[in-house]
Amino acid sequence: MFPLQHVLFPEALLPLHVFEERYRVLTRECLQSDSTFGVVLISRGSEVGGGDVRVDIGTTAVIDTASELADGRFVLVCRGTSRFKVVEWLPDDPYPMAMVETLEDDAGADPESLARAETSVRRAWALLSELGADSALDPAAADAGDAWTWCALAPIAELDQLRLLRIGDSNERLALLCELTDAVAADARALLGGGGGAA
Repeated sequence: MFPLQHVLFPEALLPLHVFEERYRVLTRECLQSDSTFGVVLISRGSEVGGGDVRVDIGTTAVIDTASELADGRFVLVCRGTSRFKVVEWLPDDPYPMAMVETLEDDAGADPESLARAETSVRRAWALLSELGADSALDPAAADAGDAWTWCALAPIAELDQLRLLRIGDSNERLALLCELTDAVAADARALLGGGGGAA
């Protein structure tokens, strides 16, 4: 397990700089056995040194590319695959470990829900860009937009991302995503003085 101050969604990419010894061990084991690891959000505490409080749901990650630096650190690009629920946390020896169960997802969202989500996420980013924010929208990634893609691209906080990750039904997840990103857009409009109505 790799607790982070970040929510990883299925199919989303996660760049990692691995420098703590315990996670170097985890990385080496995953690379040697072609295995996966779990990513969970830290709800309280720090990524470094342990003693953190972790949430009970996360995403399995595979390592797509790995480079080991001369001093033993790793630079990784990982990809989320499937959701899981933590059944029991085990001792951190030598790194965080847990018993988990895989969570099932549905077959996918309907086109209308996807279109609404795309519009909502794009609108929120357009308004935020008028406030000077750098958009996270990669046109190439966005064109592939499934339900998880739009969740990963949305300009929302980690705890709201976690709410989305907990939902197994794609259409229900996208309905909440629209609600969250519409709220971001409304806040941006208010800061812009009611103007800046990007579609």
